[in-house]
Amino acid sequence: MSETPSAAPTTTNVDMTGWTTAQRESHWYTKVYQGDTVRQLSLRAVLMGGVIGMLMSVAGLYTTLKIGWAFGVAITACVISYVIWNVFRTASGNRLSQMTILENNCMASTASAAGYSTGATIATAFGALLLLAPGEDSTQIRTWALQPIWIVAAFTLFTGALGVFLAIPMKRQMINQEQLPFPSGIACATTLQSLYSEGREAVLKAYSLVIALICGAIIGFLNTGEGGLKFVDKFFEHVRIRLPEFIPFSSSLAGYRAGNPAGFGFEPSGLLIAAGMIVGMRVSLSMLIGSCILYFGFGPYLSGLDQATAGSGWVTGADGALTFQAAQHSKDIILNIPVAGAGTLRLNQWSLWGGTAVMVFASLASLALQWKTVLRSFGVGKKAASVNDEHSLSPEAEAVARRIEVPNTWFIAGMIPISIGVLIVNWYAFHMNIFLGIIALGMSFVLSMVACRATGETDTNPIGAMGKVMQLLFAVLPGAKGNTTINLMSASTAANSASSSADLLTDLKSGYILGANPRQQFIAQFAGIFFGTIAIVPAWYLLVPTKAALEAFNPPATNMWKAVAEVLASEKGIHSLPDSAKMAIVIGALVGILLPTLEKLFPKARPYLPSAMGLGLAWVVSFSNSFSFFLGAAIALLWAKAHFKSQDKYCIPIASGLVAGESLIKAILAMLATASGLMHWGL
Repeated sequence: MSETPSAAPTTTNVDMTGWTTAQRESHWYTKVYQGDTVRQLSLRAVLMGGVIGMLMSVAGLYTTLKIGWAFGVAITACVISYVIWNVFRTASGNRLSQMTILENNCMASTASAAGYSTGATIATAFGALLLLAPGEDSTQIRTWALQPIWIVAAFTLFTGALGVFLAIPMKRQMINQEQLPFPSGIACATTLQSLYSEGREAVLKAYSLVIALICGAIIGFLNTGEGGLKFVDKFFEHVRIRLPEFIPFSSSLAGYRAGNPAGFGFEPSGLLIAAGMIVGMRVSLSMLIGSCILYFGFGPYLSGLDQATAGSGWVTGADGALTFQAAQHSKDIILNIPVAGAGTLRLNQWSLWGGTAVMVFASLASLALQWKTVLRSFGVGKKAASVNDEHSLSPEAEAVARRIEVPNTWFIAGMIPISIGVLIVNWYAFHMNIFLGIIALGMSFVLSMVACRATGETDTNPIGAMGKVMQLLFAVLPGAKGNTTINLMSASTAANSASSSADLLTDLKSGYILGANPRQQFIAQFAGIFFGTIAIVPAWYLLVPTKAALEAFNPPATNMWKAVAEVLASEKGIHSLPDSAKMAIVIGALVGILLPTLEKLFPKARPYLPSAMGLGLAWVVSFSNSFSFFLGAAIALLWAKAHFKSQDKYCIPIASGLVAGESLIKAILAMLATASGLMHWGL
C-alpha cells in the first residue's frame, strides 16, 4: 500500500457535460478512486481525529452556550492535524511516515463527528430542560440531579449514531449521482490539496491558524473573570494585565431615565470578533442594527412606560431620582422590561420573544420556499436517478462499487439496535410513549433527508428549523400536548440526527473529491461519535453544574428553545407575557416570513436586504455581542479592501484559530473551576 501523500485527482479534472449518471459513476470508480493504493483508515488517523474532535466538541459546547451556535471543525482539524503530525515527525527524526492526504481526510471525518455532530442540542434541549426546572434558588438546582449522566450520554450517542446510519441510503443518490455541491466538503478537500501541495502558502496558512489559536487562548485567559480558580486570581495579583470582561462605553445610556441596560458595552473577546469575521458584514451589520433598535428605541420607550405605571416597582425618591424597589412591585403588574437588582434592565428577557419569532418563522419560511428541494428529498418532481437510466455501470466499476460503498445491510443492522435504544431512552427518561417515540424516529429520517439536501445545495444545515418542525408537530399530538419535556426531546432527536447525517455527507463529499473509500470513511465517522460522547457529556456537567451556571451564560439558543417550548407546550405560557411581547411575536413572525420571501422574489437584492437571522439574533444576545460581531466583520471587510489576496487566504484560518483558542481555554478554565469546587482541590 503506497504511502504517497500527494493530492488526489478530482472529478473536476474532466468535463462531464452531457454524461449520464452511470458514466459519471463509472469514471469515478475506475479513474478517480484511489483508496486501494493510498493509506486511509489507520489507527493513527482515527486517534488523532478523535483527540482533536474531543477538544473541538468542548469548544463547540462553549460557543453554543456563549453565542448560540457551533462552527464546523473539519477544516480546522485538517490544518491542526497537519501541523501536529509534522511536529511529531520532526521530533522523531522523520522516523514517522507522513500522514497521507486520505488519512488526513479520514482523520477529519472522525474529528468532525466528534466535534460537531455529537451533542448538537445538549446545550439547547437539555439546557432548556434545566432552565425550566422549578425552584427559587437556582444555585441549588444541580444539573446531574435532574439529568443523570447515563441519560445524557445514551441520548447523545444514540441520536448521533442515528444520523450517521440515516445518511447511508442518501450518500450514493446525493453525492455520486446528483453530485450536490456540499460547499464545505469541497472547501475541506481543497484545503487538504493545498496543504499537500507542499508550497510555502500552505505552510503559512497552517501556521497562521495555529498562531491565531494561541492568541485566542491568551485573550480568553486575560479576560477571565475573578473568583473561578485561585491560581488564576493569584496570577493576576502579580501580573496586572487583564482584559476586563466588560468595557462600557459610558455608565448610562441616553434615553433611560433610570436603570442600566444589561449587556451594553464592548466585550474584548477574540471569539466574538472572529465570529464576525466568519459570518460576514451582512449578518453582523443586521445584528448591530437590530441591537441599536432595541437599546436606543424600544428599550427606553418600554422602560419609560413601566416607570410611569403605578405599582411597577419604580419609585421616585425625594431627590427626584427613579429607583426600582422589588417590594413595591405589585404582582398584578407585568413589567415590559424585567428588572434585576436595584435597576438593571434585562432587555433581552423581553426582546427574546420577538427575536425568536423572527428566527423561527424565517427558518420555516425558507424551508417552505425550498419546496422543490423538499420534494426532491423524496424523489418527487423529477425522474429518480438510476444507474440503469441509459447505461449500466461497467463491470469493473460495478465490482468496485460493491466493495467500497456502505451496503444497505449495514444500514439495517445499525438502525435496528439504534432505534430500539432511542425508543428506550425517550420512554424511560422523558416519558415519551412508544407511539410518540416511533413518530419521532420516522420524522427524524424525513427531516434528516431534508437537512442533507439543504446542506448539499446551500451549505446551510437548518437544524433549528428541523427542531421547530418537530416542536410544532408534537405540540398537537395526543400524549405530547402540554408537555414541555416531550416537546423539547422530540425536537432534539430530530435535530441531532439531522446534524449528524448532514455532517457525514459533507465529509463524504470531501472524500469523493479526493478519491477516498466511503466505507472506510463511514467507519471513521462512526468512531468519532464515541469520542465526541466521551468528551462532551462530562464537559456539559463541568461547564454547567447548576441552573445558576447556565443562567450566567445567558445562552441565546437555549433561551430560544425554552421559550418556544413554553409557548407551544404550555397553555398558560403566552398569557404570562406582557402585551408588548405578544405584539413583538406577531411582528417578528411577519418580519421572519417577509425577508426570506423578498430574497426569493428578488435574488439580486439579497445583499442589500437585512439578514433575518441577524436581526433575530440581535434581540436574543446582548448589544456587546452584536457590536463585537460587527467589529470583526468590519476588520475582514477593510482587510479585503486593503489587500484582497492575503485576506482571502488567511482570514478564515485566523478567525477559526481565534474561535478555537478562546473557546477551548474558556471551557477548560470553567471545567477546572467546577472540578476544584467539587473535589476541594483548593486550586
